[in-house]
Amino acid sequence: MQSRIHRILPTWKDLKRVLPTYLRSSVIGTGIGAIPGTGGDIASFIAYNEAKRWSKHPEEFGQGSPEGVSAPEAGANAVAGGAMVPLMTLGIPGDGATAIIMGAFMVQGLALGPQLFTDHPVEVNAIFIGLLAANIFMGIMGFLGMRLFAKVMNVPRRVLVPIIFALCSVGAYSVNHDMTDVFVMMGAGILAYIMIKLDFSMSPIVIGIILGPMAESNFRRALVISEGDPSIFLTRPVCAVFLSIALVTLLLPIIGPRLKALWRKQLS
Repeated sequence: MQSRIHRILPTWKDLKRVLPTYLRSSVIGTGIGAIPGTGGDIASFIAYNEAKRWSKHPEEFGQGSPEGVSAPEAGANAVAGGAMVPLMTLGIPGDGATAIIMGAFMVQGLALGPQLFTDHPVEVNAIFIGLLAANIFMGIMGFLGMRLFAKVMNVPRRVLVPIIFALCSVGAYSVNHDMTDVFVMMGAGILAYIMIKLDFSMSPIVIGIILGPMAESNFRRALVISEGDPSIFLTRPVCAVFLSIALVTLLLPIIGPRLKALWRKQLS
């Protein structure tokens, strides 16, 4: 099937339809970007999952739904701005790109942190103007190259699949230069295919794979700091708040339908 784009600029009807999804996904991406160590992939999956959960037509997702297309893109793009928050205020890079930016700042003799805004206001304003100009430039380039980018969909699967498989194999091997990683990648691909056929949600799995090692290392570090006392996770306000949010997130799918049914019963 040949893919062609007949219209580049979206209509007002399209904008009105995706605007709530766009705003919600942007907030999600900004929040995730402000957390050091996260990235656009996590924001994309969470934004897509939330857009599908809030959508009135979730069955359209995976079939070219405008909300399903705009949600991950808005979430991933918003990460760039959110990642600048810990970088400029605390000197902690939020992802790989901001780590490179931090190196550039250090070369220029700029000390990242709260004093940056008071000691170097001109440089800070230049950074903000540069980010704004970069986003405008990327938007123009995206619209101009949209017809060309769509040509990727015209590549036959018999050509595209081997290329993707070869790139995945090279990427898996290049991590530790070990063929075991390639076989693990193949096994994970087969397992993922089976899970997709069984209607498992891939978003939590991908997020767990990405954040799992980071969560384990920081969990061990916290226990070392507290000398093995697990109560540190409940006595610290920030940690207690995040644990409460995680607990509510886990219980909401179970309790939510029952609360809705009880509410409807009371109204009737």
